[in-house]
Amino acid sequence: MSDDALGSLVAADARGLLRMLRGGAPKTRAQLAELTGLARSTVAARLDGLIASGLVVPAGDELSSGGRPPALLAFNPAARVVLSIDLGATHGLVALTDLAGSILRTEARELAISDGPEPVLDWAVSAAKRVLAAGGRSRSDLIGIGVGLPGPVEHASGLPTNPPIMPGWNRFDVPAYLRRHFDVPVLVDNDVNILALGEHAVTWPDVTDMVFIKVSTGIGAGIISGGRLQRGAQGSAGDLGHVRVPFTRRTPQHGAVDADLEALASGPAIAAWMSEHGVPARTSQDVLDAGLRGDSVAIQGLRQAGRDLGEVLATVVNLLNPSVVVIGGSVARAGEHLLAGVREVVYGQSTPLATQHLSIVHSRAGATGGVLGAAIMVIQRVLGDPTD
Repeated sequence: MSDDALGSLVAADARGLLRMLRGGAPKTRAQLAELTGLARSTVAARLDGLIASGLVVPAGDELSSGGRPPALLAFNPAARVVLSIDLGATHGLVALTDLAGSILRTEARELAISDGPEPVLDWAVSAAKRVLAAGGRSRSDLIGIGVGLPGPVEHASGLPTNPPIMPGWNRFDVPAYLRRHFDVPVLVDNDVNILALGEHAVTWPDVTDMVFIKVSTGIGAGIISGGRLQRGAQGSAGDLGHVRVPFTRRTPQHGAVDADLEALASGPAIAAWMSEHGVPARTSQDVLDAGLRGDSVAIQGLRQAGRDLGEVLATVVNLLNPSVVVIGGSVARAGEHLLAGVREVVYGQSTPLATQHLSIVHSRAGATGGVLGAAIMVIQRVLGDPTD
């Protein structure tokens, strides 16, 4: 899908005006002309298209010092809607949002991403039709669909690329499959990137440099630098799971050789370690449940996994100098134990300047962070937000 098609809802020369109205209080035509430096006639012409599309609406009158009060104009987030689909290894969530990212309707279910693309996407399509109808909106109101997948994605094409836990998905044309049912732009990214977008929008909108770490069945990072999500040349930025964890005095449990981070600190890795130490566990959910009930073996495993993760994040912090590191995913919800291990290593090993004002915190976007991020990805692209 070309950028021209994606941006057809908003003329290129009107995006600046729309951005001003999206990001602040209602404004008059005169205020917009003053802020942009454009002639009032130019502002009026560009506003005509925005008003015709319903994206900008009257918002009452401003107080007048005499004569007729000037009319205020405001962004209308209800003008169109977005469908967002968050697919994980064992779950699916579909949401309908407005153009401000407010979630209007959702539908969720347990599923297995390993069942393959067609059965999983068929459910997503059916759920999308249901939430669209439940929200009282038609397909003509829809501006796009955002999708998050639990594996590497070539963002420019939307094609999954050798995803390790997604048999049958490699190079499957997800956008084309969804466009059979919805004739709108479809944007696809990996789940960690959309979680980073959602967390940034909900919790840290004023932070320009943030790293989001998801610790679940796998481990990955979403990187926001300079206020922009960084995907890298082919979309593989943030693939932390296969970074080698150096053997140090803080990581004695995996022996005297380096090992992949995912083999040490992911949910299944912690579960395997717990089983070896007398507490039966197999999945990330088993780790979460044991950690929440205060099992001492689970707590020990989580703390050590945090140290292993910290060994890698210390380098990330030195390299990228974020002001916030957010730890999310199912394993991170098992209390403070994982974060305690991360903080122990990062604050002790990264440079003092990099950690001087660094916060390492739990995710606060919650279970809807993924669908929110997927919606934001579409909104930014279609409405011409420069941060995408």
